[in-house]
Amino acid sequence: MNWVASLTSINFVRVIDIILVWFIIYQLMRLMQGTKAITLIRGVAIVIVVKLVAVYVGLTVISWLTDQLINWGVIMLVIVFQPEIRRGLEHLGRSQIFKKQNHQVGEKLVEQLDEAVQYMAKRKIGALITIEMETGLEEYIETGIKIDASVSGALLINTFIPNTPLHDGAVIIKDERLAVAAAYLPLSDNTTIPKSLGTRHRAGVGISEVTDALTIIVSEETGGITLTRNSELMQDLTHDDFIKYLTVNLVNQEGKKDWIKNLFFMNWFKRGEN
Repeated sequence: MNWVASLTSINFVRVIDIILVWFIIYQLMRLMQGTKAITLIRGVAIVIVVKLVAVYVGLTVISWLTDQLINWGVIMLVIVFQPEIRRGLEHLGRSQIFKKQNHQVGEKLVEQLDEAVQYMAKRKIGALITIEMETGLEEYIETGIKIDASVSGALLINTFIPNTPLHDGAVIIKDERLAVAAAYLPLSDNTTIPKSLGTRHRAGVGISEVTDALTIIVSEETGGITLTRNSELMQDLTHDDFIKYLTVNLVNQEGKKDWIKNLFFMNWFKRGEN
């Protein structure tokens, strides 16, 4: 009976091991979706196929060349995949479980953001608002014009009024304060972003690819409200969906219960691929 129990235990461990490996592969594929990494992986697969064929047929020179490519490929992949590796490590390092936030401050921030965004959406005033979460945004804050003021709907609206000195670029909110305006964000080269979307949307996706920042975009053409976070593009949200998402991410961040809510909403909203 002991050997049966031991065998069962070993098989169970192997099943768990296989599941974990497939989960890691799945997450890596998600991180690389829509990036140059997918094309490069195809190239690696071709090299491996050529190597196998060369060994089978007996093509010594070709086999030697593919060996060199494979031997040096690890270093090449680390260099080429640096953005994806950085993003993946940042995802692993982020944890909301132990984070606590002042609910009154969070609710006030949501109210002021909603006031400004709804006003600008109705009048088709373009806006780009990035909120720092766990990953610091100092390198992007340094590119903007310092404001360091309490977040208010009126201040956000006045910042993005067309033809004013601060309306171009992004507003960055740090520790519930408007840190800077007219900041520059990295543009995404994700090929899945609809061609109809402009620079603001690409900047919103771009900052979400390298940090865990939450970004709000108001379209100057349509007045549509878009959110980006963790490489997700959530387009043309209704008012209720917008409030729910901000509340989940900026107010209710205490423990596992809210982490589950966050995951639910991330899967619920439809990714913008229209």
